[in-house]
Amino acid sequence: MASTPTTLLIACGALAQEITALIRANGWNHLAITCVPAQFHNRPEKIPPAVRDKIHAARGKYDKILVVYGDCGSGGQLDDMLSREGIERIAGPHCYQFYAGQADFEAMMDAEPGTFFLTDYLVRHFNLLIIQGLGLDRHPQLRDEYFGNYSKLIYLAQTQNDELVAQARAAADQLGLVYEYRYTGYGELERFMADAQKAKKEKPSHGKTDHRLLA
Repeated sequence: MASTPTTLLIACGALAQEITALIRANGWNHLAITCVPAQFHNRPEKIPPAVRDKIHAARGKYDKILVVYGDCGSGGQLDDMLSREGIERIAGPHCYQFYAGQADFEAMMDAEPGTFFLTDYLVRHFNLLIIQGLGLDRHPQLRDEYFGNYSKLIYLAQTQNDELVAQARAAADQLGLVYEYRYTGYGELERFMADAQKAKKEKPSHGKTDHRLLA
């Protein structure tokens, strides 16, 4: 029987492709997703009010609302707002940790604190977000100011994609960092969504299955 979404995931736009892929691959048709712009990572003070607005807009339309966001530089403000709203979010300070898993991420940081991380999303948008976003295309001399304290780049890959691997290796070369590849898959993101699946409430529905992107 076709189903309509009963749980809304409010997510960072940097996770939209991965969340949608998991919904489709697993047939989690009760899940819908709406996104806050990924660019807000550069202005983390905008994240809590933007997520709050999404929560208020969705009240009464879904049985459950979950947030798929790390703290992402909000300094605890996101968690404070979610506590007031009574909304659960995925655990962890950022997507690097919930892709790699807490234990593995902490081990990587202990081994080399000066590590810069990339995900599939960041590899795909490396030029826009890192090179252009930091002005390195216009002022390449700033590279050492931004990345002088880093020694390694680790690509935490969600998918096994030779093209993205080549792009990540080129990104490490461009930044003057030692390159390392780790395939993590979707890590704790997939487990969080699977738990949401187990907790779903069945509701009768009609029509075509809906796993649309609502951003």
